[in-house]
Amino acid sequence: MGIVYFLIIGVLAGFLGGKIMRGGGFGLLGNLLVGIVGAVIGGFLAGLLGLASTGLMGSLVTATAGAVVLLFLLGMTKK
Repeated sequence: MGIVYFLIIGVLAGFLGGKIMRGGGFGLLGNLLVGIVGAVIGGFLAGLLGLASTGLMGSLVTATAGAVVLLFLLGMTKK
């Protein structure tokens, strides 16, 4: 059940990150990849700030924040 939970959080975080950064999303696979990488980035940044996330909402917020950071960095490299 853990991997399913992780994938659902990844898809949702990628979708939300795309909407926040005014993108149309990247499809299911693209959103999944952005969300998973965003979750890793978000977890790393939260650890640096001394923050911890628990539960579904905490994981989703952390992963979405990481996805937004990832999309921002990708946008900076495209210009």
